[in-house]
Amino acid sequence: MTPEELRAVCLGLNGTVEERPFPRNPGLSAFKVGGKIFAFCSLDDRPLRISLKCEPELAVQLRNAHPAITPGYHLNKRHWNTVVADDGTLTARMLRDLVEDSYDLVVAGLPRRERHLLDRP
Repeated sequence: MTPEELRAVCLGLNGTVEERPFPRNPGLSAFKVGGKIFAFCSLDDRPLRISLKCEPELAVQLRNAHPAITPGYHLNKRHWNTVVADDGTLTARMLRDLVEDSYDLVVAGLPRRERHLLDRP
């Protein structure tokens, strides 16, 4: 997956914004929904890596099954995975699913009023 495709997947999710909140790393994009981060990515780096939230049990299973998926870099390793998105070992469908799962976890943790606003077209 290219950086442009990865950005499009993230921004294609309802209510998502991209911010660059880290002055020491201005190239690091944070993709947020409801003010909460569901993905981190330096879109200019190679290899292209994205950090995503994940259910703890699934996170371990994914790491064991895919060398491109490792514990979250500089993040809570129980809840975050870092995924190499451009090495060709993971399909575009799987990458989209991982991004969507991360988004869904964050949305599920938002107050009901904010979740309701995301349902509107």
